[in-house]
Amino acid sequence: MLSVLVVDDDARVARNHADCVAAMRGFAVAGVVHTGAAALEAVAARRPDLVLLDLYLPDMSGIDVLQRLRGGTAAGGSAPVDVLVVSALRDVDSVRRAMHGGAVYYLIKPFDLAALRDQLERFAAAWDKLTGVDEVTQRDVDSVFGVHRPASRRELPKGLTAETARLVADTLRTAGADLSAVEVAERAGIARVTARRYLEYLCSDGRAELRMRYGSAGRPEHRYHWVI
Repeated sequence: MLSVLVVDDDARVARNHADCVAAMRGFAVAGVVHTGAAALEAVAARRPDLVLLDLYLPDMSGIDVLQRLRGGTAAGGSAPVDVLVVSALRDVDSVRRAMHGGAVYYLIKPFDLAALRDQLERFAAAWDKLTGVDEVTQRDVDSVFGVHRPASRRELPKGLTAETARLVADTLRTAGADLSAVEVAERAGIARVTARRYLEYLCSDGRAELRMRYGSAGRPEHRYHWVI
């Protein structure tokens, strides 16, 4: 579970963001606070993996909070923590200072909660890429930094058609989540075995990747994730 601390001076907005986090698989709310001082203390005490940080706070600048969190100078000398800025400030200086301060992203209020969910999913994917490994590939680094490179577009294997390949690719790309071969087949209106063949091709071509979902019992489920 990735723990998230929500920092916002508006209690209603903070609760909405916390509810969004709590509803997502793999995430937990580490706490909800409304001031910069409380944010620094909460990070030191609870050690969250991510902070959703508003820049307009009643007691201190959110940028100052960001710099202290990223510099590891929060109360108690906690290690640097990742920060996702959520702010109504639109001026270039604020965005640049947030970027230079080490924010993983900057969401401008007001925004649809779907945008927040998307950034949380991206953060989780990047976290997975960098956890439990000593080295990464260039593709892993590109994924973490949001770089999308053109796929190699290998020649289609015998028996596969470009039209169906595009259909399966579009189905997976627009899903917004990992899908099984069965789910792709249902959405694309093709046979499961056909969906699996095209998904395997997309994986070999670098446009998709296979992920294993482990349940409490039985064999792991094969899930496919769009990469580029």
